[in-house]
Amino acid sequence: MKYKKELAVALAAVENASRLCLKVLEQSSISSVEKEDRSPVSVADLGSQAVVTLELLKAFPGVPVVGEEEADTLVAHRHLKEMVLSLVRQQNDSIDESRLLEAVDYGAREFDPGERFWTLDPIDGTKGFLRREQFAVALALLENGEPVLGVLGCPNFVLDDTDPSGKGAFFYAVRGEGAFCKPLNGGKDAAVGVDGITDMASARFCESVEKAHAAHGKHQRIADALGIRAAPCRIDSQVKYAALARGDASIYLRLPRSSEYREKIWDHAAGTIVVEEAGGRVSDFGGNPLRFDLGRKLADNVGILATNGRIHDRVLAAIRDVVGPK
Repeated sequence: MKYKKELAVALAAVENASRLCLKVLEQSSISSVEKEDRSPVSVADLGSQAVVTLELLKAFPGVPVVGEEEADTLVAHRHLKEMVLSLVRQQNDSIDESRLLEAVDYGAREFDPGERFWTLDPIDGTKGFLRREQFAVALALLENGEPVLGVLGCPNFVLDDTDPSGKGAFFYAVRGEGAFCKPLNGGKDAAVGVDGITDMASARFCESVEKAHAAHGKHQRIADALGIRAAPCRIDSQVKYAALARGDASIYLRLPRSSEYREKIWDHAAGTIVVEEAGGRVSDFGGNPLRFDLGRKLADNVGILATNGRIHDRVLAAIRDVVGPK
């Protein structure tokens, strides 16, 4: 398999971060603060970023890690810093305060998006995490502006509906090698693939839980235009990509409520390669591939559409009818 070492390190790092997140969920209350953009950040977000970054830098020194969080949050909230340090020390007892701040802030450094780099969302779906619902630790390796490896740690994802106690899963993919999942608590890896649905009446679409994150009304109009009968499946984070990759849904729609908003690369890189390697297709609402080579944002892309591939063009046509060609 290509990228054998990279995949092994990525899986181990995401597993350690997932276990840190689960440790936080055992607490009666989850410590968090509000960032300048009014989005929440928890002790688990910051601890997860530190754990993954430290492991990546140890294995691949010099390769940039582009992450969502910054150390300013820890500097401004000492109580949060002390809690994060305690969490990370449970996995790395040699880390001190300065090394913690350096690891978290490493994700904010400048980087060349045309070169090799990792991109990390330490907790994608923080609001879902705070509700103790779905969230993901999302890590991807990019080369020449293209995701070549992706790992989604989904600690609250139930692989087997008949056994809800066995929740927690990894979804991962390497370019050209297919997509796979495995239980968080051990077990065999299994290949995953998108569904084969072509009848829109049988299709189901995913969208974000938060109304502030996506235009639910326009999504519904697109679904109505396609003849989709099922209610939307609302899931936080890149768990939506995981659900699509294993055939739990046929479509993922994300049109931001603001026309000026542009998605962050760490919110889609890992999910994109997992869906594509599972046989699906990912584009913006104009049918264009996602551009990960322009910096921290998908500056040239508006809207995200992921499907099983078979119905992608029909969904794009409905989008044009509802949203317009732009």
